[in-house]
Amino acid sequence: MHPWNLTPKEAIQLQKQLKDQVKTHLTLRHPQRIAGVDVAYLREKEQSVATVVVVSCDDFETVESAVAKMKTPFPYIPGLLSFREIPPILKALEQLSDLPDLILVDGHGQAHPRRFGIAAHLGLWLKHPTIGIGKSRLCGEFREPGNPKGSSTDLIHKGEVIGKVLRTRTGVQPVFVSVGYGLPLKECVHWTLAMTSRFRLPEPIRRADQLASQSKRK
Repeated sequence: MHPWNLTPKEAIQLQKQLKDQVKTHLTLRHPQRIAGVDVAYLREKEQSVATVVVVSCDDFETVESAVAKMKTPFPYIPGLLSFREIPPILKALEQLSDLPDLILVDGHGQAHPRRFGIAAHLGLWLKHPTIGIGKSRLCGEFREPGNPKGSSTDLIHKGEVIGKVLRTRTGVQPVFVSVGYGLPLKECVHWTLAMTSRFRLPEPIRRADQLASQSKRK
């Protein structure tokens, strides 16, 4: 779709060009396998470690996982995370037997200053459903959601609803859910909650994060 070796200025311009290609009308009736992706860094070696963990929707069992390492391809610049993390993520996804029905991304989708965060970029590249689930806010304003699990409020930026601030576990900090690619925001919230058990993060992302930490230590 495009080269990855861009300057920051070129990357920003590309985001502006691609954001209107994000679709939200794909059908996801009965997904069987949902993946989480994450990236960790070996800073002294300038390497990225991308992980993907595929979880069964029926029983939350891990059915497949993969790890990929490569030289970190892009500097850390807020708002341009996709150019740093998608190349190693794609390398990890290539190792799977099949692409999962849905990919949960540890990062933002449309909850982004240019409405094109890593979850949107990855989904558009793959033409496959993705959801952005950020642990912290990148942009926008919000009211704190209610304390019970499932409570949510709108994340608003420049008068536009760009995501939901969602309480995935009673009494813990909320996460920031936004459209990645393929699904409307309401379904993004539904599947985030559906794949969350006893912890703050949905199981696929939590396990991908654990695998990344283990791979770094090794």
